Amino acid sequence: MGTSSDTESFAETNVVKTGLSGYDLLNQPRLNKGTAFTEQERDVFSLHGLLPPHEGTLEDQRDRNLQALAEYTTGFERYSFMRNLQETNETLFYSLITHNVEKFLPIVYTPTVGEGCQRFSEIWRKPRGLFLSYANRHRIDEIFADSRYDQVRCIVVSDGERILGLGDQGAGGMGIPIGKMALYTALAGVPPEHCLPVLLDVGTDNEERLNDPIYIGWRHKRVRGQEYDDFVEAFVTAVKRRWPHILLQWEDFAGSNAGRLLERYRDQLCTFNDDIQGTAAVATATVLGAVTATGIPLKDQRIGFFGFGSAGIGIANLLLAAIKDSGVSEEEARKQFYAVDSYGLLVEGTPGIRPDQEPYVRKKSDVQGWEISSTEGISLKDVVHNAGLTVLIGVSGQAGAFTEEIAREMAKHTERPVIFPLSNPTSRTEATPEDLYRWTDGQALIGTGSPFPPIEFNGKTVHFTQTNNSYIFPGLALGILTSKARHVSDAMIMASAKALAALSPTQKDKTASLLPPIADSRQVSLKVAEAVGKQAIAEGLAGVADEKSFEEELRQYVWEPVYLPYERLKD
Repeated sequence: MGTSSDTESFAETNVVKTGLSGYDLLNQPRLNKGTAFTEQERDVFSLHGLLPPHEGTLEDQRDRNLQALAEYTTGFERYSFMRNLQETNETLFYSLITHNVEKFLPIVYTPTVGEGCQRFSEIWRKPRGLFLSYANRHRIDEIFADSRYDQVRCIVVSDGERILGLGDQGAGGMGIPIGKMALYTALAGVPPEHCLPVLLDVGTDNEERLNDPIYIGWRHKRVRGQEYDDFVEAFVTAVKRRWPHILLQWEDFAGSNAGRLLERYRDQLCTFNDDIQGTAAVATATVLGAVTATGIPLKDQRIGFFGFGSAGIGIANLLLAAIKDSGVSEEEARKQFYAVDSYGLLVEGTPGIRPDQEPYVRKKSDVQGWEISSTEGISLKDVVHNAGLTVLIGVSGQAGAFTEEIAREMAKHTERPVIFPLSNPTSRTEATPEDLYRWTDGQALIGTGSPFPPIEFNGKTVHFTQTNNSYIFPGLALGILTSKARHVSDAMIMASAKALAALSPTQKDKTASLLPPIADSRQVSLKVAEAVGKQAIAEGLAGVADEKSFEEELRQYVWEPVYLPYERLKD
């Protein structure tokens, strides 16, 4: 990212004007074109000798990097390669992803980003985003003040405590904000210079990280309680001072913090939590696609959750709203939900019930007469059997929790059971889609959190739908930014879910995939953005005058990863 004094705005011109030259120009990943600098540009910017004589194109560079990538054998090696490319040439990095979304999404995002966070200290080379450590809590305003951040319009922030299903990764959690921001650009066209990844380094309780001699984070046990809250408050306050109209996305905070931080700040600035709201939107959209395939209305489904933290509650709340939209009262709609957590089914008297779980706690009379297999609580198996679940959603991080017995029991209660093992990474998924498909004799409608390869079943190739948050959050952000929304409402989240559901191939073919191809992600993001922006306008939350103004802003805003001609910025 060039400083504002070095470079004119990329988004407003078809020419890049910069005062940098030579090494300084080539060392700016946002500006570097490598061998694609023309002969004239090499003259003007003193690049002769620094570049090989070959004058290439972006297409040449994509081909060369695809060949290089093919030499690597592990996901982490490919992740490291792409992170290095991002620090060298951003346009090429994004061009590779947008031209090969299905190939690169699992490399730069889930599931490989999990290992990228675990091994982040091994591959950290150059600054990207900001590490705000607790030790530097009094310097936040000073850090933000640098002119290189003048163009920032959106932030993804994490404290690294709950990275996917891998737990506390401390400073290594920065891999998540970097990856999320990369998808803002690759899948929705948000200009890279508008994106700022942030890691709140409040220490880590991960002994492996603390004892690692190359760990790059603050070597301290994780700060908690009032000190933690004061640090987050200082961060948010400084963000609002520096960027009054910022979009702030919370990412991979522990369940004990995620929901309460969202509630505390959602009315103070334009903000959302992807783990809660993004996951809810994509899961709801995929359930709606599956319901279309079953032919049984959502209001007649019996929905079970295994794992009922912030992600599970977020999904349940949005599904509840979707059921109410069909004309069902809230009281009746809640009867369709069964939440299973570490103590089993949430029933009156269950220890440790959180306030946000309370609305889904079943009455003891609801389970009177059930056949229970243990005296230690009502297990998932018991719920499936007695409630006759037709939809089962897993966000537990417990590998293998969806057993063959459970899958076959669901198939007894409905012709096409809807089963979503959503936990990431792959090692934490509740069941593999192949097992679920075979256990239900090919009848299950399956959505997964991570990508899985297709299988052969009865002579046919079967592909599995990945309920990837990337279907939602890039388009959600794009709609917010281009409508200039002041806040993110529940109705805007619902609009994103319904926009995605409307694109489900099951609308035309009940045997089709539940969601559009990942390869269509950029087009999907535009549709989601349109729905979100129009909802913001309808609620009076937008900063644009009307839908026509919004559509024009959206059309002009989206960035494409192509090389532009360069001109020397005059002194």
